Amino acid sequence: MTSATVTSVTTIDPDEAAHFGKLARDWWDPKGSSAMLHRLNPPRLGYIRRQVDAHWGGDPTSFAPLTGKRAVDIGCGAGLLCEPLARLGAAVTGIDAAAENIGVARTHAAQSGLAIDYRAGSVELLAGERFDLVTSMEVIEHVTDPAAFVAGLAGALADDGLMILSTPNRTAMSRLAMITVGEGSGMIPKGTHDWSKFLTPEELTVLVEDAGLKVIDISGLSFSPGQGFAVSDDTKLNYFLTAVRG
Repeated sequence: MTSATVTSVTTIDPDEAAHFGKLARDWWDPKGSSAMLHRLNPPRLGYIRRQVDAHWGGDPTSFAPLTGKRAVDIGCGAGLLCEPLARLGAAVTGIDAAAENIGVARTHAAQSGLAIDYRAGSVELLAGERFDLVTSMEVIEHVTDPAAFVAGLAGALADDGLMILSTPNRTAMSRLAMITVGEGSGMIPKGTHDWSKFLTPEELTVLVEDAGLKVIDISGLSFSPGQGFAVSDDTKLNYFLTAVRG
């Protein structure tokens, strides 16, 4: 979303929105500025799938475990997660602060034959709507008010719903890997991260619980040169958090 379209009540940081909007045309290029997100997507999807199957007692061999469910991805970028969720059977809504990203997302979904409801804006757009699956990946570290953002996500969660977040941990490792090395080498676009805005699992748990939800899982997202990104017990770099209504 451009700064001209930011509403008066919003958790959007217009500078952050502008930064990611500039990357829109490159979003679907696995060798472009969003290459790291393409590498993150497989373990991210694997984690989501395991949580979905465990929560709703699904068949892990099913191709469409989200059939009949509504899903929303907040901070969806150009749709790297929305499209797989749609292929898993969900009726998907994608929301992003950068209108440029939404434009690219709509075009790519149409080319892929997927019907996804993309909207430019922030979590506040969801007031009054409920979704079975609420996801927000690598977003909370970019908003102006994390507590209000989590409250907005929680408000969009259906009674039997599942909320899944991922975000970098605020550790010496994340500073070294994501900013010193990642941004310093150009693997991550410079200016993407502000380490001081990273949340620890304990801090994010408090925000989630204050929003009336219960945390049921925290898993790490680790990286090794040989294996790449993988879900693990090590939360020092990045982590997933899954929550349900308390």
